[in-house]
Amino acid sequence: MSALVIVGAQWGDEGKGKVVDLFAAHADVVARFQGGNNAGHTLVVGDARERTVVHLIPAGVLHRQTTCVIGNGVVIDPAVLCGEIDELQGRGYLTDPAQLKIDERAHLILPVHRKLDVAREERLGEKKIGTTGRGIGPCYEDKMARRGLRVVDLFDPEYFRERAARLLEERNVELAQVYGWPAVDLDEVCSEYAGYAERLRPHVTDTALYVSEQIAAGKRVLFEGAHGTMLDIDHGTYPFVTSSNIVTGAVGTGAGIPPKSVSRVIGISKAYTTRVGGGPFPTELDDEVGRKLREVGDEFGATTGRPRRCGWFDAVVVRQAARLSGMSGLAITKLDVLSGMPKLKIAIAYESEGKRLETVPAGARAFAAARPIYEELDGWSEDLSQARRFEDLPAAARRYISRIEELTATPVTLISVGAEREETILLRDPFLL
Repeated sequence: MSALVIVGAQWGDEGKGKVVDLFAAHADVVARFQGGNNAGHTLVVGDARERTVVHLIPAGVLHRQTTCVIGNGVVIDPAVLCGEIDELQGRGYLTDPAQLKIDERAHLILPVHRKLDVAREERLGEKKIGTTGRGIGPCYEDKMARRGLRVVDLFDPEYFRERAARLLEERNVELAQVYGWPAVDLDEVCSEYAGYAERLRPHVTDTALYVSEQIAAGKRVLFEGAHGTMLDIDHGTYPFVTSSNIVTGAVGTGAGIPPKSVSRVIGISKAYTTRVGGGPFPTELDDEVGRKLREVGDEFGATTGRPRRCGWFDAVVVRQAARLSGMSGLAITKLDVLSGMPKLKIAIAYESEGKRLETVPAGARAFAAARPIYEELDGWSEDLSQARRFEDLPAAARRYISRIEELTATPVTLISVGAEREETILLRDPFLL
């Protein structure tokens, strides 16, 4: 049995797409277990630097031997999913329907969910959470309120219409009376989603059963998280979080497997820190260094295009993420972005009201008031893009990685020194840690 979980160790955008793509070369199955198309994973492959961005389909899709699974814990916008399938098939991928499996229990994002998401953010103005406006939160709300629609409902038109009518009756009142938006038409929704039923039918199955069978058969299964730990609905910087659980424990509910099936967990972290949207960010750099990190690191959201906030590496955040998910190892991405900086800083703790804090405060105001306690390290000027072994890195870069291992109590298993697949130092086989 070999089941590996990939989770983000910061606020998302850590480079999970590249790491999943790399590890998928050794996997039989890659499965998403939470989130929706509010996540975007960017893959850069080949001499032509072909760029692929996936939002719902797992990042292992470029490996033809790998079966991609969208688990029950994912919320699916069928318009987005069908668009991704079309684009990938147009490039020669997913030619066999069996290469993509969609769980019949996954919940559906409806047009009313997207409208509510945008309307709420507009109403909040400067106090907005910073959602992507894709309808993720409202869809999860309806799931928990037991009024949502699931993929399986697409294949029972009468039942779909009955459920959709009930949902729209409530949500349209909110749209009109609270936000002054026009109602969503039931007939239009039913007509549109009937088309998705036929498009998606060849892929829909009980993926929890399928994944369990693959694990029992000794196949290598990789579970792909969509966001970062600090955006977890319970353990993140609430309320500036996403609408699902992200930590390793979410694999059990979002993919339908028992916890004992998970053998290893790899956390993904940038060599610095970024964040999109609102919320506290202790190591944020609103200066020339922060702007350089954004420019050199191409720090713009794959889903929204929004510029990311940039700052120094926060060991407090990554240490907490490692503890919450029981990480076996860390994959450090974008180490090359730090080249040319004479001095680097790592936040080793926080200071708040005269007290030293070793963990992330639960309160939003308390976290916003926390100030980082930094440790300074020497930087390096060398180009790292040709490094393929740890020994190829400059001494200062090796010390930087070693210090991250010490501060997070987690061994580094992979170091990314560029966007392409081969620009990687793999220290250990992630399935054999």
